Amino acid sequence: MSFRARLVTYFVVVHLALAGLGGWLVWTQPYALVGVEIAILLSLGVGIALVRRAIAYRALAADARRLVHDEAFTSRFLPVGEPDLDEMIGLYNRMVDRLRDERVRLAEQQQFLAQVLDASPSGIIVLGFDDEVASLNPAAARLLGRPSAQVTGRRVAALETPLAAALAALAAGESHVVGFDGASRVRISRGQFVDRGFPRGFYVVEELTGELRQAERSAYEKLIRVMSHEVNNTVASSTSLLQSSLTYARELGADSRADFEGALAVVIARTTQLNTFMRGFADVFRLPPPAVQPVDLVAILERVVRLQSARPEASAVAWHWALDAPAIRVAADPAQLEQALVNIVKNAVEAVGGAGTIAIRATAASPVVLVIEDSGPGLTAEAQANLFTPFFSTKPNGQGIGLTLVSEILAGHDFDYALERTDRGTTAFRITFTAPGT
Repeated sequence: MSFRARLVTYFVVVHLALAGLGGWLVWTQPYALVGVEIAILLSLGVGIALVRRAIAYRALAADARRLVHDEAFTSRFLPVGEPDLDEMIGLYNRMVDRLRDERVRLAEQQQFLAQVLDASPSGIIVLGFDDEVASLNPAAARLLGRPSAQVTGRRVAALETPLAAALAALAAGESHVVGFDGASRVRISRGQFVDRGFPRGFYVVEELTGELRQAERSAYEKLIRVMSHEVNNTVASSTSLLQSSLTYARELGADSRADFEGALAVVIARTTQLNTFMRGFADVFRLPPPAVQPVDLVAILERVVRLQSARPEASAVAWHWALDAPAIRVAADPAQLEQALVNIVKNAVEAVGGAGTIAIRATAASPVVLVIEDSGPGLTAEAQANLFTPFFSTKPNGQGIGLTLVSEILAGHDFDYALERTDRGTTAFRITFTAPGT
C-alpha cells in the first residue's frame, strides 16, 4: 500500500472512530455532543490540510526523483515556506546546479578532445573492453589504410595490414619504431587506462620519417666526414710514400724487382680502392640541390634498361613494358633521376637472380606514377624494417649505399616513393612524381 493510501486510511479510520464516539454521546450525554462535533470538525479541517500538504510534499519528492532520473538538471524548485523542506530544496537546487555545471564542463572537454584528436597528425586508436576498436581519429584511419567504418568494432589483428600486425604484437606499455609503407618510419605505442573500473587499451602511431631521416642524415654525414678525412689523409700519404718507394726498384735484381714492383702495385691499387670506397659514401651526403627541368622519363628508362640488360647476369631477364604514352614528361634533375633509376633497376636485376621478370609501368596522367616490379624472392621482414638505412644491405658484399642514394635523390625532389612486397609476392618500387613536367 502506498504512503498516500496509508495516510488517507488512517485519516478516515480516526474520524470514523470519532463519529462513533459522537453517536454514543447522543444517547448518554447529549450536551457534550456539541463539543465533540466541534472537535471533530476542527480535526477534520486540520487533517485535510495536513494530508494535502503531505501529499504535495510527496509529489515534490517524486518530481525531484524523476528529474534526477531523467538528468533534467536545468529545473529548480521554489521554497514552500517550511524551514526543513526549504533546506532540502536548497540542497537539491545546489546539487543540480553543480551537476549541470559538471555536465557542461565534461561536454566542452569532450568536444575539445574530439577536435584535438581529429586535428592530430598522430594516429590514435581507442580499444573497447574486449580489445575491439572502439574509435579512431582520421590520422589513424589514414595510416591503417581503412575507413573508420571498416575498422570500428574489429580487432586490430583482424585488419591484416603490416602496421596492424605490428600494433597487435605490442604489449601494454611497449613502444617501437617500425618501417611502414616503404620508406616511412612510425613509432607505435600501446597504453592502458581504466574505464568504470575495467582496463582498456589504446594505440598511438607517430610518423617519424622526416625527423628520422634528418637525424640519420646528420649522424651518418658527420661519421662519414670524419672517416673520409682520416682515410684520405692516410691513403694520400701512404700512396705518395709507396710511389716514392718504386724508385728503389731499379737497385734490385731483375727477379726481386718484379716481385717488389708487383707488391707495391697491389698495395697502391688497394689504397686507391679504399679511397674510392670512402668517396662513394661521402658523395651520398654531398648531393647538390636538384637542377629541375622538364625531362622525358621514358627516354631515361630506356637508357637505363639498355645499360643494365647488357650485364651478363641480366641475359635471361624478361622485360615487360606498360607505358601510357611513348613520351612521359616529368620535372626532375635528369642526371640525378637517371642515377636513382640505375640503382633501382640494378637492384631488380640482382633480385631476380639472372632469370625472371622485371615489369616497368608508368602512367602519363598527373601525377605520373612509375612502378618497377621484379619477380625476385621478395623482401624479408628485416629488410622491410631497414629499407633506405645507410650501411644496411642484404647482399653478401653490399655496401648499403645504393638505396640510401636513391632515397636522398627522391627526397631532394620531394617525390613520394616506396619499396614494398606486393600481394603477388613480388617486390615493387613505386615513385610518384608530384611535380609534372611541361
